[in-house]
Amino acid sequence: MLNFVTGRIVLFALLIFMAMGCRKETAPKSAQPNIVFIFADDMTYSAVGALGNTEIQTPNLDRLVHQGTAFTHAYNMGAWNGAVCVASRAMIISGRSVWNANQFRNHWIDGNEMDKTWGKLMESVGYETYMTGKWHVDAPASSVFKNVTNVRRGMPWDSWSHGGNIPIINEMIENGKSPKEIRAIGYNRPLSKKDTSWSPTDKKFGGFWVGGQHWSEVLKDDAIGFIKKAKKSDKPFFMYLAFNAPHDPRQAPQEYLDMYPLEKISVPKSWLPMYPYKDSIGNGPELRDEALAPFPRTKYATKKHIQEYYAIISHLDHQIGTIIDTLKASGKIENTYIIFTSDHGLAIGRHGLLGKQSQFDHSIRSPFIIAGPGIPKGRKIDADIYLQDAMATSMELAGVEKPRYVYFNSFLDLTNGNRTKSHYDAIYGGYVNTQRMIRRDGFKLIVYPKIKKVLLFDMVNDPEEMNDLASETKYKPKIDSLFKALLKLQEELNDPLDITESHSLETE
Repeated sequence: MLNFVTGRIVLFALLIFMAMGCRKETAPKSAQPNIVFIFADDMTYSAVGALGNTEIQTPNLDRLVHQGTAFTHAYNMGAWNGAVCVASRAMIISGRSVWNANQFRNHWIDGNEMDKTWGKLMESVGYETYMTGKWHVDAPASSVFKNVTNVRRGMPWDSWSHGGNIPIINEMIENGKSPKEIRAIGYNRPLSKKDTSWSPTDKKFGGFWVGGQHWSEVLKDDAIGFIKKAKKSDKPFFMYLAFNAPHDPRQAPQEYLDMYPLEKISVPKSWLPMYPYKDSIGNGPELRDEALAPFPRTKYATKKHIQEYYAIISHLDHQIGTIIDTLKASGKIENTYIIFTSDHGLAIGRHGLLGKQSQFDHSIRSPFIIAGPGIPKGRKIDADIYLQDAMATSMELAGVEKPRYVYFNSFLDLTNGNRTKSHYDAIYGGYVNTQRMIRRDGFKLIVYPKIKKVLLFDMVNDPEEMNDLASETKYKPKIDSLFKALLKLQEELNDPLDITESHSLETE
């Protein structure tokens, strides 16, 4: 009998010991969810395999699409200078619409109003906040996030001497073109031996390779380091992971470049050798992004840019996959929401353009995916959102009451089916003083004030925006309606540009 009792005691003690041991390995759970925001740079909405691109390989983003919900029409609102990412990031950090965010930046420059930023609002309800990667915001990253590592500049180029047109210059030199002929295409920097030896895999060109390790890999390592530290904490965390990729210089290891032979890359449907209004809308050779390829564009140049674009995106995708796997291994994934998007899109050859400084969807529209507890799996929602809605959505998840100054909206009611219509009557877009846009009811109106021109596109039947309907008489009422709505939005958003002379409205 004694041996039986003793055995029971030993067994009970062993079970307690085992339970305690298991408890040590299990991450503590928080009532508030963790939120991981992953931000790409210059990634257009069509650059994800699971969202319809059959040429690109993005297995980890595809996995996120299948495990979560994708918003297929997420837009950036605009920009006050050529570095569109500056405005996009200022909006998402401040919650303010584009022109108000531009004014609000003065507070940051003076070191004020930091408590009204995204990171500080999350911290106010108990979140451990973390940031690494591209910043490009006037406020110091350390004044917005509690934990900060490896703050990167706006773009990875360490100097312009290595930039622009290099793959195309190689082709022209091989074909016997003279320096004068090469400069005539818009290449306005000195030619050197480096211009004939460019390779996106060669670390001697700096860029993403500055420091010896690709910046996307450094960010991945930073994120893993923070997750490991947060593993045993019962405090919820908010991670802001801002990759510089796939911004140019589009550099990646050779194995990723090998994934995309030129002969298997197609030229975009809307490809043009030259966009006819490029100079009037600020997209000529003087714009850095557009000077990356010759004028007129060549199909070879376009395919080379797409090749390098796809390669760096696949490399980025691999880093994202490792971060997600680390979250799973930490035991935190079941209580974590992952939001992925980009600060804006990129033309990469469409309409004869390369950059993000236009109002075409390829430049203002980003991929947008959310996955986490209660988020429907494999669902695609086409209701229009702004990519900056990520801020308001994360605050709702965290239990932060949305301040009145935050213009953008949480989309959780769209994901859970409580709402089917966009929170916005129309999507607005503006670029410096050369372009304005409104998207509503399946149509898009683009205004070019400097040449007093409007363009109209049927976005349902012409998603590539190839057929301008503005000259067709039957669409005059539609143009009038959209133009009036755009004027109203300008007033609401404190837009300083007068576009009234761009289109004549009939007197009512």
